[in-house]
Amino acid sequence: MPDARPRKRSLTLQGHRTSVSLEDAFWEELLALAEVRGLSVNALVAEIDAERGVSAGLASAIRVHILQQLKNRLSDG
Repeated sequence: MPDARPRKRSLTLQGHRTSVSLEDAFWEELLALAEVRGLSVNALVAEIDAERGVSAGLASAIRVHILQQLKNRLSDG
């Protein structure tokens, strides 16, 4: 079972290094979503970052994005 504790992951957004704390399960799903879309993880996170606005932290926005994608798969399928 993946570790349930968040771990810091390094990313590059708009040419700047940043880190985000995500649980292994969310990180693995983020990698899978990026692969399915033919994007790098940095590119996918940049899209999520651009859509999140200022009301949510990046890690929270990533988790919500992943949850929404999984819900979409279930309803489509």
